[in-house]
Amino acid sequence: MKITRRKTRTINLGGVKIGGTSPVSVQSMTKTDTMDVAATVAQIKELELAGCDIVRTAVKDASCCDALAKIMKKINIPLEADIHFDYRLAIKAIEAGVDGVRLNPGNVYKKDEIAAVINLAKKRHIPVRVGVNSGSVRPHGARAIKLQSGRSEPRLPELMVKTASDYLKLIESLGFRDLMVSLKCSDVPQTIDAYRLMAKKCDYPFHLGVTAAGPELSGTVKSTLGIGILLAEGIGDTIRVSLTGDPVQEVIVGKNIIQGLGLRRFGPEVLSCPTCGRTEVDIIGIANKVEQALGKIKDKKGKLSSLRVAVMGCVVNGPGEAKEADLGIAAGKGSGFLFIKGKPARKIKESEFVSAIVTEINKILKG
Repeated sequence: MKITRRKTRTINLGGVKIGGTSPVSVQSMTKTDTMDVAATVAQIKELELAGCDIVRTAVKDASCCDALAKIMKKINIPLEADIHFDYRLAIKAIEAGVDGVRLNPGNVYKKDEIAAVINLAKKRHIPVRVGVNSGSVRPHGARAIKLQSGRSEPRLPELMVKTASDYLKLIESLGFRDLMVSLKCSDVPQTIDAYRLMAKKCDYPFHLGVTAAGPELSGTVKSTLGIGILLAEGIGDTIRVSLTGDPVQEVIVGKNIIQGLGLRRFGPEVLSCPTCGRTEVDIIGIANKVEQALGKIKDKKGKLSSLRVAVMGCVVNGPGEAKEADLGIAAGKGSGFLFIKGKPARKIKESEFVSAIVTEINKILKG
């Protein structure tokens, strides 16, 4: 399936381009107290190591803005300030040197306050995200939507789109267009509907996400559905997977969504069978060890970015899948064949499976 991406403007957030023909970027958000500079920087470093492109941090008061200036000096990826309720925090964050700000139309909505933030963003040449959340959307515009739709109550996606559209028009009247948009619900179908509707109304890049998606397992499933469906339709330019847990896992899931759709390659892809009664080796343990080993290998020149590694556990699909991968193992009882570029290379013991794969990977890196 070839994905044709929606045509959008391009914005620049701290050196990371979003929209247009730029790669879909992966974001996360720190879960530390922003005022704890050391802890926040440490978490950002972990996110950077995991492959995070952009990080966002909560700005709950002026003390956080003071911390932002210190944090900015110690990190290497763009930082976006997450602003709610008090527009003055956005101003202070911009003055502290952040690469972008997120404004929530549900709680920063007075025209003069928005103008104050936008005028400074324009002066500092940083983009602004109009971030609409279902949990904080204001009911303004509801009457117009009722009259247009003919229903007694506006649907939430329509209300969110109306909110975002009105906000964008206000900002555009100030001569500012370095914008991106997000419309996040915790409900997957409503999230999809909101982005689809908004895609017909503007050419700004979209930040995708399912808000409050939940703990790791259920949150991963909901995020994969919501974000994945939209990306498959060509909608979306940067994503954040919202999980109740370690933000590094958000990045890992986000990268897998993007790579799974073929939109971007982050490193080797491990293919492994689900196992069944025919399996005679520990494929589950071996596949996990192979994936962990590959994640630790440094590939500065991108030689492994499109590599596919197969770990297969029986004679039904094993040889065929191993042949189709760049490297593969087709296992039997206590041993298996190592395949390289579709051809059987040698027979190896089960205890050698992981080391054999790593050895071949290192040969590719040195070649």
